Amino acid sequence: MSYKNAAELLPPHLLEEVQKHIDGGLIYIPKASGRVSWGQLTGSKEAIEKRNKDIIKLFQKGISISKLSEEYYLSQETVRKIVYGKKLL
Repeated sequence: MSYKNAAELLPPHLLEEVQKHIDGGLIYIPKASGRVSWGQLTGSKEAIEKRNKDIIKLFQKGISISKLSEEYYLSQETVRKIVYGKKLL
């Protein structure tokens, strides 16, 4: 993200209106398209959701929480949250 001089970008009447609210300060203007949710661009969210579904299936087949914890390099508490349905993301 780079800073731009509003005097170079905005029409004078709009700059005056903005200066009524913040005179000489910094302001962040978000993209008009909105934010992208976490992991959407990288595929991380989908990968974690797949991993969690796999963990749930294995747990339902009788694999212990401690074994799943070791296999997926997660804490036992995290595995419990996954298999018992507590929201992680």
